[in-house]
Amino acid sequence: MQIIAIASGKGGVGKSMLSSNLAVALGQNGKRVIAVDMDLGGSNLHLTLGAMGLPKGVGTYFDNPLTRLEDIIYPTDYKNLSIIPGESELPGIANVPPAPKQRLLHDLRRLDCDYLLLDLGAGTHYNTMDFFLLSGNGILVTNPTLTATLNAYLFLKNSVFRIMGSKFRKDSMAYSYLKQLKKDGVSLQKIYLTKLLYQIKEIDPHSYEKVEQGMRLLRPKIVLNMVNDPKDMQRANKLRSSCCQYLSVDIEHLGVIYYDEVQSRALNARLPVVAYKPQAIISQAVYRIADRILEMDSRNVSPLSGEDAETEYGGLFNHSYEMAGKEADDDYQLRRSQLQESLHSGMLSEGDMIETIKSQQFDVQQLKLENQFLKKKILDMAKKEK
Repeated sequence: MQIIAIASGKGGVGKSMLSSNLAVALGQNGKRVIAVDMDLGGSNLHLTLGAMGLPKGVGTYFDNPLTRLEDIIYPTDYKNLSIIPGESELPGIANVPPAPKQRLLHDLRRLDCDYLLLDLGAGTHYNTMDFFLLSGNGILVTNPTLTATLNAYLFLKNSVFRIMGSKFRKDSMAYSYLKQLKKDGVSLQKIYLTKLLYQIKEIDPHSYEKVEQGMRLLRPKIVLNMVNDPKDMQRANKLRSSCCQYLSVDIEHLGVIYYDEVQSRALNARLPVVAYKPQAIISQAVYRIADRILEMDSRNVSPLSGEDAETEYGGLFNHSYEMAGKEADDDYQLRRSQLQESLHSGMLSEGDMIETIKSQQFDVQQLKLENQFLKKKILDMAKKEK
């Protein structure tokens, strides 16, 4: 079984859309798939798969120790695909205590399937980090907006801190050093991780070696969703560059997905877009991502477990970004030609075209507001330093 956790630094970037469609696509490839809704604060994976009226879910599993995970696995209408729903309506379900969480982590590893897809909640809660790090092949979904890519970076930074926290013994020099930094009022989020790791290597080489082993197992993937222009790929490249330089983490690009109204129509029909319109550009992008997942290393070693494994760097990651850039250009040209064809054939009215332009203008306006907000923050910080 290969475990693939799908997460995002912020909500609204299409995480559940990717989870549900990937699950269907992998099932269509003859793989036995179980999709688990781990967005415990706002589960909706069952809605995107059209699986309504499921009586029990993860909430029941936590509330009743006698409930087995196998008891809350339900078949779906899609080939080879089953689902474990969430139950976000239960109060307090998002705040899982350590003991039930460890039980769930243990039971998830024992499920019988080819692919276990975990649709995680947005943000950097400890529980989310632990499920994301259940294997080193987690997928981070983001979009080209500045806030989304910034939150994706912070998500990976917190993942590294979580690995560090799992490796340091409480009686170690490294643990005492981090504890002292907190006491001194130093925000760990403001520290360059590469510098911090170097300092830990100097004072506690044994703890540093354990962290390094865990980080070699961290092989995150990125999917850039809601793209409008091939130039949006620059955001992904900047994210990768920042992660390499400041986190010592290299990320592989799995694919690019263009924004398409067909996704909204599919959601309203309670169908995954790969089932609603398999030939759509967005569906073809999902299929390409599924193909890359099928080619991925099947080793399921958690960066938190302490086991070691070798990871290929350099050429693999560079190639993934080159491929994503080419696919972004190809999809953009196909999108343009389809839009022109629809307009000339009368399938797309002038009113539809106006609505499309308005939607794009709204996105541009949102980006401008984000830029103004960040400029203000930079100016405020500069004033404080003076």
